[in-house]
Amino acid sequence: MERFLQQLINGISLGSIYALIALGYTMVYGIINLINFAHGDVYMIGAYVGYFCMTTLKLGFFPSLLISMLVCAVLGVTIEKIAYKPLRDATRIAVLITAIGVSLFIEYATMFFVKPDSRSYPPLTGFLTKNYYIGNLFFSAKQILIICITVVLMALLQFIVKKTRIGKAMRAVSLDRDAAQLMGISVDRTISFTFLIGSALAGAAGILVGIYYNSINPLMGVMPGLKAFVAAVFGGIGTIPGAMIGGYFIGLVEVMVSGYLDSMYRDAVVFAILIIILIVKPSGLLGKEMREKV
Repeated sequence: MERFLQQLINGISLGSIYALIALGYTMVYGIINLINFAHGDVYMIGAYVGYFCMTTLKLGFFPSLLISMLVCAVLGVTIEKIAYKPLRDATRIAVLITAIGVSLFIEYATMFFVKPDSRSYPPLTGFLTKNYYIGNLFFSAKQILIICITVVLMALLQFIVKKTRIGKAMRAVSLDRDAAQLMGISVDRTISFTFLIGSALAGAAGILVGIYYNSINPLMGVMPGLKAFVAAVFGGIGTIPGAMIGGYFIGLVEVMVSGYLDSMYRDAVVFAILIIILIVKPSGLLGKEMREKV
């Protein structure tokens, strides 16, 4: 039982990171029906910005977190303006190929500037070095921090989407872009804001992974990005609560497979879930069935 509870704690920590990344996927898809494969690389940039803030600028964790989120937010809007906006009326396959191209460009441009070697975050100090025990259960301060920051950011996102004017515009554009435009909503500004919010969350996830695993590299966004995409599909891509549930589910599945079977199988199980959900319920756990015109 203790082993199960320990894996549960680890799974919630990992799932928090997947949930933050999955939110970006699901918001962008909900607004413009685009699977933004460059999103995992924005998360990687967040990890590097946090690293340089903490090593070169000698900043603490929280200032580095805010700077990472800010830089990734600007990067996300820049990608949308340069790569996706000109293709707003293009076919989905053209936009999808563009997203893959943007992803590869960010990865190899980053590799050119920082080299492909892995880097380690600096040793943490103060509260972040502490560990806590309840019986034989182990909690690190880093895990507590990841969970708390994720919950705060999710609550803030829900407030923005449900209670603010721009949040209402996001919901209107996701339902019917043309009707929203006729009602006076700036669709372009709403789409840019969606990229801004999603990319800021990815930046936060990047620096949290940096302090949790203490290792970053230019290709670190590939696999977590794909798993966050699986999480978004599992929860129902296009739905914010679905992305949160999917992120935690995938995190728990991954650590349970690693703890009870073999860590070698964890990626296979995650992608098997993707195949099963696409066969059994393509709209995901909380998604709604939608018919497309042909």
